[in-house]
Amino acid sequence: MGLKDKAENTGEKLKGKAKEAEGRATGDKTRERQGQADQSKSDLKQAGENVKDAFKK
Repeated sequence: MGLKDKAENTGEKLKGKAKEAEGRATGDKTRERQGQADQSKSDLKQAGENVKDAFKK
């Protein structure tokens, strides 16, 4: 996996965590769910990159 992809996935996960925390703090369930969705999206991308790496070996 490229370093750039890894950094982008980590950044997206951190943004998702921030959104989720913001939603929880303000009581905004929609924002909280958006943050959770962003984290899940990042995890799926990361898994896809790991699969690519496994086939490169």
